[in-house]
Amino acid sequence: MKMEMTELGPMKRALKIEVPADEVNVRFVQAYSELNRQVRIPGFRPGKAPLQLLEKRYAKTIEEDVIRSLVPDYYDRAIRQAGIVPVLVEIPPLERVKVKKDTPFSFTATVEIKPTIELRDYKAPNPISLKQDQRTVTDEQVQKALEVLREQMAQLHPAPTGTALADGDFAVLDIAGTLDGTPLDGTTKDGHLHKMGSHASVLGLDIEAHLAGKKDGEIVTIPQAYPATHPDTRVAGKTVTFRCAIKSVKQKQLPALDDEFAKDCGPYQSLQEIREKLRTEMERALKKDIEDTYKETIIKRLAETHHFELPGTLVERELSAMVRQQLQSNQRKSTESTNTPSGSPQTEDAKKLQDELRPEAERRVKVGLILEALAAKESITVTNEDLGNEIARLAAEVKLSVEEVTRMIQAGGQETLDDLRSRILADKALDFVYKHAMIQG
Repeated sequence: MKMEMTELGPMKRALKIEVPADEVNVRFVQAYSELNRQVRIPGFRPGKAPLQLLEKRYAKTIEEDVIRSLVPDYYDRAIRQAGIVPVLVEIPPLERVKVKKDTPFSFTATVEIKPTIELRDYKAPNPISLKQDQRTVTDEQVQKALEVLREQMAQLHPAPTGTALADGDFAVLDIAGTLDGTPLDGTTKDGHLHKMGSHASVLGLDIEAHLAGKKDGEIVTIPQAYPATHPDTRVAGKTVTFRCAIKSVKQKQLPALDDEFAKDCGPYQSLQEIREKLRTEMERALKKDIEDTYKETIIKRLAETHHFELPGTLVERELSAMVRQQLQSNQRKSTESTNTPSGSPQTEDAKKLQDELRPEAERRVKVGLILEALAAKESITVTNEDLGNEIARLAAEVKLSVEEVTRMIQAGGQETLDDLRSRILADKALDFVYKHAMIQG
């Protein structure tokens, strides 16, 4: 094989590849041999049709098969010979490439490559220096966590007779909507518990102002007008009347903070034991937060101290993924808040997000390339054990079995597995820098 590489720019190379005539002939023989086993030609036993007849009938098809066989094979060889890491490959369409027997086969691949990164200081004798994070878990924080737990263990009890609803009280409501005096499907809620002061909507209604000051047994009527453009044609341009009956008023009662409270919370024998458990969990969470803060500082330093041109393809891929995720998140939030399906993402929304998210996409690509280069220099790799541990972590995070998460990853194909490996490799490289950093103080 002959290969010539031409530099088209900082991130682009043209690879002119020539396959020897002998190898071209071998591929033709293989292609016709396979064809002969597959086709059925009247008058000839399977596999016994003359080559001249096959050439006359199937020459164009065989040429395309030979090209499909040669191009990826020799492209891979050329990449290895050139010693480059491609992120995008442009190969000419098959109809623009010709192959003939007894003749060398040539084609040109245009390749966008990853940059060569000159790594700066990240370990001894010049490690990254970090300012010590001196945060600790205080007694006050533990007490606040205990109060949150106490709130969670609170119980609702009937309020004194005649209690007027105010912030913090709970109302048990029966709600029903009518249109022109006729009950309307989908506008009924029985036994709904509403906390005053939460300003939570019920059936799309803001009921707080109507309930404030009301008592057990009272009924309030709430008219709700809908615009002519409302998606529900039954109510578009009309007013629905909601009847809201207050069935009871309840108030929250907090348990006493004593040993009995601790026993009700779980396998604890005393209030002191649950305090110690809370402190341990909070210290573990704080340690993780401090470590994450240190790593964010390291990522920022790596981005600031390394300067190189980014491959446009990688930036666009990352940006597209970020925009897609944001649009999907916005759709979910819109659907949840309106309880109606949202339309397809608008082009202008996507364009706006592209402009907003591009700097972050560039930062992510830059940091990813730095960590990849660092991993290569330090011979950091991803083992099967690393993969297993990450899959187990993901399974616990999404509350699925390891088998289910594994099947999901396999369903995504090689690209999904490669993405997972890349994330693990980046995390291991970042851990390496963190372990070699110097924390002052």
